[in-house]
Amino acid sequence: MPKKSPRDEAKRWFRQAEEDLNDAKYLEEGHRFHLACFMSQQAAEKAIKAFLYACGVEFVWGHSVAELCEDARHFDPDFGEILPLGGSLDKYYIPTRYPNGLPGGIPAEAYTEDDARIALSLASQILEFVAQKLKLRQK
Repeated sequence: MPKKSPRDEAKRWFRQAEEDLNDAKYLEEGHRFHLACFMSQQAAEKAIKAFLYACGVEFVWGHSVAELCEDARHFDPDFGEILPLGGSLDKYYIPTRYPNGLPGGIPAEAYTEDDARIALSLASQILEFVAQKLKLRQK
């Protein structure tokens, strides 16, 4: 199988980021707030990975949105602007899925509609930011 171009790989990752964000919205509407938070984090993670692939990075590793923003800053210092958003989303990576990520209770009972709306807003902002950057890189 021929290797994908950086641009094609970036498109592939960004398309999945968009799907994850749509899934997060669906989960929020279904009152599955913990999963909406997690999928929002996933959408942002994949969007930034798309940018890194577009920059020609061959092996993109890690799950921290904030750390991926740091990696992206090496190619575009503007990623520093969204780094705090990524840090906020990183809080939804483990505790939204595992009971031992919380001091008590279970994730399905711990997250609220407000949590899901905040996570969706943060992820939407990151996807919009990355979409702009990918457009600029393609010109």
